[in-house]
Amino acid sequence: MAFASFDGKNGSAPMSDINMVPLIDVMLVLLVIFIITAPLLTHAVKLELPKVSSTPNQLKPDKIEFAIDAIGQRYWNGEAVTRAEAAQRFAAEGKKQPQPEVHLRADHAAAYGAVAETLADASKAGLSRIGFVSEPEQR
Repeated sequence: MAFASFDGKNGSAPMSDINMVPLIDVMLVLLVIFIITAPLLTHAVKLELPKVSSTPNQLKPDKIEFAIDAIGQRYWNGEAVTRAEAAQRFAAEGKKQPQPEVHLRADHAAAYGAVAETLADASKAGLSRIGFVSEPEQR
């Protein structure tokens, strides 16, 4: 490979070609390293595990149906409760494991304050699985 030229005109011009030989050498070294290390990463120990029959123990969380009607009356699973009673029940349910799901149904004419108070009481009790139940719009 020629680095200089005997031509006086073009002798001082910078070389514009990229030397590919070092890049190819690096790529070949990396290829060899990957070929050697790839089988080591996929090596697994063959084991004969014991076979047992059991059912997984999955506890289903309880479901609380909480409703607020148009006048602001609260219902816990269909039973009328006051805000203080609901807060006490939320506190008791918040200590359970797994935590129950709260399905909140609010009438469209219900005051936003009653819904916000209910959400605040549930949040203070540590309940985080709260879902809003609505009906699909008729078209």
